[in-house]
Amino acid sequence: MFNNDDVIAVLRGVAGPDGRTPLPETGAISGISIRDGKVFVSIAVEPAQARGAEPMRAAAEAALRRLPGVAGASVVLTAERAPGAAPPARQPAHPASKGPGQEGVKRVIAVSSGKGGVGKSTTAANLAIGLARLGLKVGLLDADVFGPSVPKLFALDQRPETSPDGKTMIPLEKYGVQLMSIGFLIAQDQAVVWRGPMVMSAISQLLRDVAWGELDILVVDMPPGTGDVQLSLAQNAQLSGAIVVSTPQDLALIDARRGISMFNQVNVPILGVFENMSYFLCPHCGGRSEIFAHGGARAAAEKAGVPFLGEAPLDMAIREGSDDGRPVVATAPDSPQAAPYMALAEKVRDAVAAEAPKGPKISIG
Repeated sequence: MFNNDDVIAVLRGVAGPDGRTPLPETGAISGISIRDGKVFVSIAVEPAQARGAEPMRAAAEAALRRLPGVAGASVVLTAERAPGAAPPARQPAHPASKGPGQEGVKRVIAVSSGKGGVGKSTTAANLAIGLARLGLKVGLLDADVFGPSVPKLFALDQRPETSPDGKTMIPLEKYGVQLMSIGFLIAQDQAVVWRGPMVMSAISQLLRDVAWGELDILVVDMPPGTGDVQLSLAQNAQLSGAIVVSTPQDLALIDARRGISMFNQVNVPILGVFENMSYFLCPHCGGRSEIFAHGGARAAAEKAGVPFLGEAPLDMAIREGSDDGRPVVATAPDSPQAAPYMALAEKVRDAVAAEAPKGPKISIG
């Protein structure tokens, strides 16, 4: 079995950021991790060097894959701004070219929320399954690096295989959906203690280095919030549209409006707003309680001039199914609990079908 010294020895054959000095002698290697035969290396570079350092990153990754006993290798670039340095200029929307794993992906749809705890991941999972039930080829990328939910939502704990050439990971599959998550690559209780640039690099690789195959739609479960990571993902994932998930109360809606603003700033079409935990129906008496108020997401959508995509209740069957790795759309697609998610899937399907051949604008009737 190889160790850190073996990794360092292999990387001595790769030139560092200056193009001459062996990589380990430059001090640029900021982290090495070895788990289950897979090696993960992070390389710190100056922000201005990040684009030009991609050949070095690729060479390091290729060298590590040739190391005897290595089952897989991933090298990411990290870059931090020096104190007092000006922030980088804003990039135009959709600047990145597709990587080898994205060549067959027709559309990328983001499911986002301004804050955590509003049911974004449950919505993304049921949306993806619903789209698959409608006959589309669907993938689901769990881009919530700090709180990956897909392994739990789909009751999967195995690691993805790599392609024969070792260059791409093969997504797992369940309920007709291709699945990838950072949660498949780390232990369930392991904290991801990464700075923002390293997170962005990891997400970029999950987009670029996964063999998604031919997909009609790739659903991306976005990290909550509207910071650098979310902006970078929105710009570089070539998004065709975004869905903002919120609960009805004012506190959540403030963050939902920020999410709408973020997508507007990076010119990503907003498919609409979806209200989760909209109301509670007592399983014993049938009485309805609007625990988090009701209708706030609809009002926010109308004020922002974007479609309202429906509402899902706060329901024990939805919660229990999610906790058990059996999303309600997969196990009870004709149930009242699944109906809002199936309706959402139909609206997304129709939006994609109605999209004009040129340009990213999507409209929902």
